[in-house]
Amino acid sequence: MSETNTVSPLRQHMIEDMVARKLNPHTQRSHIQSCKRFAAWLKRSPDTATPDEVRRFQLHLIESGTSICNRNRIMTGVRFLFRVTLRRHDLAAEVWHLKEPQKLPPVLSPEEVKRVLTMATSLKARTMLSLAYGCGLRAGEVVRLRAGDIDSEQKIIRIVQSKGRKDRHVMLPAEVLKLLRQWWKARPTAYDYGGVAPEHRWLFPGRSNHHPLTTRQFSRLFKEAARAAGLRKTVSLHSLRHSFATHLLERGRDIRVIQALLGRS
Repeated sequence: MSETNTVSPLRQHMIEDMVARKLNPHTQRSHIQSCKRFAAWLKRSPDTATPDEVRRFQLHLIESGTSICNRNRIMTGVRFLFRVTLRRHDLAAEVWHLKEPQKLPPVLSPEEVKRVLTMATSLKARTMLSLAYGCGLRAGEVVRLRAGDIDSEQKIIRIVQSKGRKDRHVMLPAEVLKLLRQWWKARPTAYDYGGVAPEHRWLFPGRSNHHPLTTRQFSRLFKEAARAAGLRKTVSLHSLRHSFATHLLERGRDIRVIQALLGRS
């Protein structure tokens, strides 16, 4: 698991195992980083680890103040290496997960959401934030929308291969559709590339390699609007999705319907 530009046989084998199982690229990077951290602590290749060392590494993570969420994420990557790539089920059996404390997510009131949308710095920001709240979309789902995913006739949006590799349809409020139409007219075309039909173009194109806007850039737009709206709560872009679900529940919508709209099992 060398950190040099040369990929070690062990890392290459693990990468091939992850690709064969079609793991998300973000998950693949996370697993590799987790195994590099284990190797750095071990000071040698992970394929030489003993069960006792696996146990002590987990104690090290806890004692060093690593959060439960990060600790579980790291050990998920290490367990993949043991269980799948190395076929060392004795080592995989030494990995345990800690239960994370259940916390209520921060939720904005309808008035606070309205202030955030009003204070959005541009039509693009207002449209993207309205999609996140009005349709209950994840940040990654918003930035990966293509023109053909919008069905204005049926007032629905098709979310393609999102979390869990699932497709789903979500409702498209009339106010959000109106914003989308305004944005499509104002949307810059400088970063569109030839040979791609309009329905396959990104709704929110980025500036490099024909990719859409990144979730980090989207999050920055939310923070700017939240700051301008004078919010004092500690909230993130994902809070809009939580607020969408909470407000539907408060209006009496069936929780199973809300789960389906959110794409949750």
